[in-house]
Formats: sequence, C-alpha cells, structure tokens
Amino acid sequence: MSPWQCAIRGCGAEFPDAEDTLVHQATEHEYHTCKICTAEVPEGYFAIRHALEEHSRAEYVRAYDAGPDDIREREAVRRAIESTVDVSRVAERLDADGRL
Repeated sequence: MSPWQCAIRGCGAEFPDAEDTLVHQATEHEYHTCKICTAEVPEGYFAIRHALEEHSRAEYVRAYDAGPDDIREREAVRRAIESTVDVSRVAERLDADGRL
C-alpha cells in the first residue's frame, strides 16, 4: 500500500498510515482559523471536519469563496479518512499531548 501524503500546501511529507498523517497535520502545521466562526482548529482533516460539521454549506461557500466542487472534494477527503482510520483514537493521542 502506498504511503499517505500530507496535502497541506508545500508539505508533501509521507507517512505509513492515515493516523500518523493526521497527527502530523495537527502537530507540525499552524492551526487554521475558521473564516466563519474564528475557531482555531488543526489544519488539514480537522479543519475540513470542523467546517462540514459546524457550519452549513452556504456558510462555507460564502466564507471561503467556494463552489460545489470544493465541498464535494472535502467531503470525499473526509470519507476516505474516516473509512480508513479511527479518528477518535487520533483525537485521544492529540488530547493526551494537549494538542486538541
């Protein structure tokens, strides 16, 4: 199986699994400030999950100047990750380190 790659702009670091990739995104990258509610969330998957769970599609489209394809892409990323990794276990790892 091919390694997972961090898709945050300019990174490209590779990891053997999705869990390590998510930990990397949350610990090695600056936090993302949500343009809708100004919450500080880890970049990458956690920022995507925040936007899709906490805000409506309309709010996302307006705040991020996004379109339907942008939303579908983020939904696909979320599904791919959540079908591969136990996100609650990642959150526990990060919480134990005081990162979430």
